[in-house]
Amino acid sequence: MTFSICVRETYEDSEGDEQYRFGVAVTTRLAGVGALCPHANEYGAVSTQSITNVELGAKGIEYLADGLAVDDALSALLDADEGRAGRQLHGVGREGSFVFSGEECMDHYGHRDRGSFTVAGNLLAGPEVLDATADSYETSDRELPLARRLIDALAAGYAEGGDKREDLRVQSAALKVTTTEDRDMDPYYDDLRVDATPDPIDALYETFDLAVESFDAALAKYEDAYAEDDLGE
Repeated sequence: MTFSICVRETYEDSEGDEQYRFGVAVTTRLAGVGALCPHANEYGAVSTQSITNVELGAKGIEYLADGLAVDDALSALLDADEGRAGRQLHGVGREGSFVFSGEECMDHYGHRDRGSFTVAGNLLAGPEVLDATADSYETSDRELPLARRLIDALAAGYAEGGDKREDLRVQSAALKVTTTEDRDMDPYYDDLRVDATPDPIDALYETFDLAVESFDAALAKYEDAYAEDDLGE
């Protein structure tokens, strides 16, 4: 009852060391999708949806942290799930990707696996929702924050009809971005939720812009205090 995207990117930090970042973004025509579907840590990103089993996402990223490959981790969880025919589960790890859509998912449903990122959805207006979401991310400007590009990807799918249940007014959207880089402070805009609104994409854009503004203001006002804070040591 949703569509989502999971992403793996590599980049160099300011010291020239290679790092990973992972992102997941999701939207649906129900409230509170951010509480159920998106899961991410410094080892990968996973979305669990359709007849949602939150445990598949929560345990999935735990297994990734334990060193399992993403396909082994998620396949094992599905094998033990008696309701797997109604599940959608997809994601990326530091190496590899995984996509699954059970045969009892509701039309239109499907997924895309493009190696470093995956897209999946069900109860969609059509396959163009998945393709637009994937194409938007794939052609995005990597100079922009990943969080912003994930919203753009959702917006592209939404513009193609998104979730087809137009009788449902209340919608929601969420995103999470994680990284292996040891940062003094994680940007506020890397973990956002819009839990109940008629316009989830516009609301997520607005929330992102305000979070960027707030993060920049906090750094400017409290930079010395953050630099002296030793709680993370």
